[in-house]
This record gives sequence, structure tokens and C-alpha cells, in this order.
Amino acid sequence: MQADQLAQQVVDKMMQHDAFSQWLGIQIMEIREGYSKLQMTLRDEMLNGFGVIHGGVTFSLADSALAFACNNRNNLSVALDVSITFTKTGNVGDVFTAEAREIHNGRSTGLYLIEVTNQNNQPVATFKGTCFRTGKPLL
Repeated sequence: MQADQLAQQVVDKMMQHDAFSQWLGIQIMEIREGYSKLQMTLRDEMLNGFGVIHGGVTFSLADSALAFACNNRNNLSVALDVSITFTKTGNVGDVFTAEAREIHNGRSTGLYLIEVTNQNNQPVATFKGTCFRTGKPLL
């Protein structure tokens, strides 16, 4: 089996059991080994008290992109350290895309940079995530 086929199978299995990503309405746009691209449309129930999209929603989209990118080699990996910088807010109806790129793939850790953009390709947030690899298979 080719690496990208395995990556897709792992993410499909993860998504089947990921009720939160499903609730967010996340759609998987592209999966490759060490890479994921996700998209979601922002909804009314995602608004905060200021009438804009809650930062936790943007964080969660980026976190799901991290999870799908760092686990898709079939090596159960968990977030070890993450940070996010918000550069633009979102509104109901906006479409956010999160693209996770692998910066480092080590035996026990991985480093990923996730860029979140809106439908106009404007930067919304930059998320950096480090994961710990357990050595346990997902499939």
C-alpha cells in the first residue's frame, strides 16, 4: 500500500469516531502523508458574545488538521504542545480552510505548522503543534 493511501485510510477511520470534528462540519479536502487540508463553514452557534466566531472554533479546526496530519502514518500521536496566533476574525457563512504541513517527522515527536485562511484566502490564524508519537498503530 502506498503511503498516501494508508494516510487516507487512517484519517477516514479517525473521522468515523470524531464526533466533535463532525459536529463542527469539517470536510476533509486532502490527505497526504504528514499533511492535511480541512474546510468548514461557520454557523450561528459558533458566535461568541461579540457576534464574531469564537476563537475556540478556529483553534479546533486547526487542532483537527494537526491530528489528521500527525497521525496519518498509522502511528498514534497526541498533541504535546500547541499555540495559535489569531490574525482575523470570522463571521457566520465564512468558509475556513486549515492546511497542516509537517515541518519535522521524528521518531518520537513531530512538528506541524497549520495555516487557517478564509474564503478570500486571507490569513485567519497560524497554529503550531508538536505531537508525541506513541508507537501504537491506529489500524
